[in-house]
Amino acid sequence: RFQRFLLFKKKKLKTILIIGASGYIGSKIYKELSNFYRVYGTFFSNKNFNKKKNFFHYDINKHDIGKILKITRPNLIISSLRGDFKNQFFAHDIIIEYVKNYNCRILFLSSSNVFDAFHHYPSYEYDKTLSESNYGKIKISIENKLFKLNPSKYVVARLPMIFGKRSPRIEEIKFYIKNNIPIDVYPNTIININSDLKLSQQIHYIINKKLSGIFHLGSRDLISHYDLLKLITKKISNNNKVVFKHIYTTNQLRYIAVLAKKNKLPEHLNFNYESVLSDIYISKNYI
Repeated sequence: RFQRFLLFKKKKLKTILIIGASGYIGSKIYKELSNFYRVYGTFFSNKNFNKKKNFFHYDINKHDIGKILKITRPNLIISSLRGDFKNQFFAHDIIIEYVKNYNCRILFLSSSNVFDAFHHYPSYEYDKTLSESNYGKIKISIENKLFKLNPSKYVVARLPMIFGKRSPRIEEIKFYIKNNIPIDVYPNTIININSDLKLSQQIHYIINKKLSGIFHLGSRDLISHYDLLKLITKKISNNNKVVFKHIYTTNQLRYIAVLAKKNKLPEHLNFNYESVLSDIYISKNYI
């Protein structure tokens, strides 16, 4: 700890504020970055974060994020904000105004859902966005605000499904298996994926290299949702009687996948879905 303190003292640290750092993805990014930067975070419901000096309680429905910005004075804001869509919209107005006026950039965690109205092909960084879901629409609205900034001021990171050893999706699958509940699968839906570990490394690289623009942070290859769930359930359970409920939203293939074309990361951060599955491996004896 003392050596780390001396290192921090010698170099002027970038100050990072992660809004939503107590959430699943935000907490993984916080863990990845905290040994290299001065990192602050916000939390909402988990009172355990009250004990951590670098965390601030933030209720999107009541609090002004501007007050936390004034206290922390970040050089980079990572937005992993969740909550009421209308209040997310207004909170990002305040964040963007701060980014405009100070030596600060924003890295916004967006979603593949900004393309969920397009069914027939995967999407690349500079494709037109269009969504049928409210979740996708709010992400598009915030992205459009960011695109009015100087291009050097923002990173839009669009994410596919994120998995990890203790991720909410994996915990849900384990619960369904344990209780013999059918697992919904979409055989005609083609996706790509990421792990919390690899995503955190990608975010770290983007920050360290001071990259800007739009990044699609998913596996370089695609898989059907049904095939993916079959592989995952084999990894996390000895139970060969997993029940799947097949749901067909269309008779044709539907793509919800974000692939990189213009802004590709280095080879060690450009991985396939099998590599993601290796990150979420859990002993079969676990369930």
